[in-house]
Amino acid sequence: MRDVEQEPSVRVDVLGPLRLLVDGGPVDVRGPKRRAVLALLALAEGRTVGVEQLVDALWPTDPPESARASVHSHVSRLRSDLGVAASRLATDEAGYRLDLPDDGLDLRCVRVLRDRARRLAGTAPAAAAAPLRAALAWWRGPALADLTEVPPLRAAADAATQLRRELGDRLVAALVDGGAAAEALGPAADAVAEDPLREPAVLLLVRAQAATGQAPRALRTARDFRRRLADEVGLDPSPALAAMERDVAAGALGPAPTPPPREPPQPPPPPSPATATEPTLHGREADLARTAELLAGERLVSVVGPGGVGKTRLARELARRAPGAATLLLAPVTDPGAVDHALAAALHLGSVTGDVLAACLDVLGAGRRLLLVDNCEHLLDAARDLVTALLEHCPRLTVLTTSREPLGLAEEAVVRLAPLPVPPARDAGPLVDVSLADVPSVAVFLDRAARVRPALDPDELPHVAVIVRHLEGLPLAIELAAGRLSTFAPAALAARLDRSLDLLGNRALPARQRTLRTTVAWSYDLLADDEQRLFRHLSVFADGVDLTAVERVAAELALAEDAGSLLARLVDTSMVEATTEPPPRDDGPAGRVRYRMLETLRAFGRDRLVAAGEDDAADDRLVRWAVDLAGWVARTAYSADEAAADAVLRREAGNLRAAWREARRRGDLDAAVAVATALIEHAYWRDLVEIRGWAAELVADPALVGHPGEGEVYGAASFDAYISGDAPRAERLARAGLARLPAHGVHRGRQLCLSGLAQAELTLGAWEDAVAHDIEALDAAGRPASHPTIGALAALYAGRPQRARELAAAIPAGASPTLQGLVAYVEGEIESVAGDVDVAEERYTTAIACARSTGSTFLEAIAAVGLASLLSRAGRYDAALAGYRDVVDHWVEGGNWGHLWVTLRNLAELLRELGDGETADLVDAAADRAPDAPEGGRGSGRVPPERAPDREQVIALSQAAIARHLARSRDSGVPAP
Repeated sequence: MRDVEQEPSVRVDVLGPLRLLVDGGPVDVRGPKRRAVLALLALAEGRTVGVEQLVDALWPTDPPESARASVHSHVSRLRSDLGVAASRLATDEAGYRLDLPDDGLDLRCVRVLRDRARRLAGTAPAAAAAPLRAALAWWRGPALADLTEVPPLRAAADAATQLRRELGDRLVAALVDGGAAAEALGPAADAVAEDPLREPAVLLLVRAQAATGQAPRALRTARDFRRRLADEVGLDPSPALAAMERDVAAGALGPAPTPPPREPPQPPPPPSPATATEPTLHGREADLARTAELLAGERLVSVVGPGGVGKTRLARELARRAPGAATLLLAPVTDPGAVDHALAAALHLGSVTGDVLAACLDVLGAGRRLLLVDNCEHLLDAARDLVTALLEHCPRLTVLTTSREPLGLAEEAVVRLAPLPVPPARDAGPLVDVSLADVPSVAVFLDRAARVRPALDPDELPHVAVIVRHLEGLPLAIELAAGRLSTFAPAALAARLDRSLDLLGNRALPARQRTLRTTVAWSYDLLADDEQRLFRHLSVFADGVDLTAVERVAAELALAEDAGSLLARLVDTSMVEATTEPPPRDDGPAGRVRYRMLETLRAFGRDRLVAAGEDDAADDRLVRWAVDLAGWVARTAYSADEAAADAVLRREAGNLRAAWREARRRGDLDAAVAVATALIEHAYWRDLVEIRGWAAELVADPALVGHPGEGEVYGAASFDAYISGDAPRAERLARAGLARLPAHGVHRGRQLCLSGLAQAELTLGAWEDAVAHDIEALDAAGRPASHPTIGALAALYAGRPQRARELAAAIPAGASPTLQGLVAYVEGEIESVAGDVDVAEERYTTAIACARSTGSTFLEAIAAVGLASLLSRAGRYDAALAGYRDVVDHWVEGGNWGHLWVTLRNLAELLRELGDGETADLVDAAADRAPDAPEGGRGSGRVPPERAPDREQVIALSQAAIARHLARSRDSGVPAP
């Protein structure tokens, strides 16, 4: 027998689309039948495969008469594909055999690594993680994704999928058992997301969450799985889940003792190719390692470098690897005063009633985590102030920033990111150089080029080398150039780019900045006139756009060509990026495509607007877009399409902020008033603090005096004051607004002022006045409105339940889920006072469901607290505890800390009823010290502030108390007293 190991190397990869490599180079195997024959022979792993077996596999139902001849033909052509390794494909009497070396099949390599991990798992679980990661790294996508129509290959692909799941499960278990549970969270969550009904994956995620001190989240994961299993397939989980829930509640699966506060975190693990979503970071291995090493020991690390060098991509990769990392994107923020609000949004703080920055600091100070602050250069002073506050108040926080220049803080460790390596210049030599593809700058070019044209021929690579040398290894410039391969061959592209760099160069700029800018200008100049106009007019949108906005801009510019076609070409040339956005809420619609410009390109587009004298018109168009959008939200949010309005309002918050600031800069009071007053009620119900505060800003503007919308603005500002907890100010603003409006008739401003006044009077105990003013507000509305809910509540609190019922019956619920939920909430309050627990419970539950469907967090909060309080007062302590558990879970998941503190205070009252005063005191003390907890706390004062638990601790404490009391009731067989 010949020694196959001495022959040229061959490898067949099946863990992804089929791939053949001969002597390390890829070989294009053409035709699905020939590719299927290669896969079948490789998977036989040296065994002979008969001709009839191949015929049955390729033609499972009705093979043609020429089937056997076709198989022989495909094998013959495979030998040609194998080239110098053709002798590895042998023929004998029984059929065909492909002799591969030990590492000649990726699937075999994976099994070797799996077996090695098995041997290590029992004695050294931490060491088992390395071979498991190496095994998972072999996957390039779904196994044999291009050949699943062949039954044996479909079965092999399914088996490979099961193997990958097994390896993923083993990796999570090894990390948890080896004391690296934080690293297990990502792969564990990915496994559950891939198959939410697979119990082994859920059990591992629960273990990982519990082992990292997230017992409440672990219990929620288990409960969600139990409900999902029952709802979707009607089954109960295995006893293993219940056993694990008991262990989590008892603390048996908690983390190891906490290390000293300044023990540096471990560098983040390498990514798994199976789950990576970002483009490949070619040539950045050393930069990643160096930055990760600094993050392990420093509190502030800044990645700096010229525009387009890849700072953001590198930083996001590091953040992706860090469990619990948060990302603050400053590129869409144009106003330094909005940085705190942008941070609150990045932390998912759905409700902040007080100092926004203080609430953010409190959240970030509660545990060890990483915060990425991206694109600081245009807000350098504001970013510096923010990071200074973060470092001072959050001792366990690590901050990673990106900027074109350092922040200049004493604590700052700086990583200067250089352009990618380029091939060395050559005076002469052969045209073909296969090693060029491995040079990072060339690899970036080839990755981007693959989106617009087939693979380049090897003899075109030297021209690519010329291009990337001209562009000095700047990734953004390289991607822009590669996007032009749809028009030019590499040789022509190199020649044109060389001339363009010479002609367009601005010698006043630093060399690399000049290279990037001239490359952007060159790519822009190659656009058609309509493409150029659309590009520069889209640059005013700070936070991306959807297709509807693009079509509006194109229509107003009277472009000759279809907006979608123009946009597609901008994406193809890398002038615009297309991304699929996550839903604005966890249960919201997903999958919308959004179009964004990198900040360097957006700045260039802005410059071109100014050069063309179109900047005023473009800014005016942005402001008018915001006014129209706000009006659409105001109309739609009172209809059956309220959920759509909620999604748009949240998605466009960044652009609305930019438009609002532009209107204020221009002194466009009409637009500012229109936006602020249109959005006030919807921002009120959704706790959108920044938008809600715009009316208060306008009230302080002397230019508002005498404006036709002055009274309406005062009414809107009274809403903000009321929800911020300042009822006296809300009353003053509402009365001042009424003095500036007609005394009678239908008027939006009059409705807002009367509603704001009624709300303030309800809080201040002037219940009869609240009833009267709320009824007047309904008469002034002239459209569906959220009244007279205040009047009904005021009558109820005044001891007039029958009057409350009459007013509740008059509420025009309309089609809006929020209005329907308000009706249900008020009815729940009435029935709660009347003592009809069952009806009240049903009404509260309906209100919560309506609110959750449309993001009305304020309504959800008051209804949820009302429900839990009802059950507690009714003596249904188990149900109340379960209700509080779910409400706390929901607020934690959504980051709604303002509402969460109210819920926790109510929970503390119930815990005292159950004899658990010590826990109740700790919960109240945590709320007392929280800057975003509503005023009027009821803390006992028995716990000094320095002993108050932080946010993570109070959640774990509360959930453990709930689980403890429910378990005690369950074990005794008697409901809690």
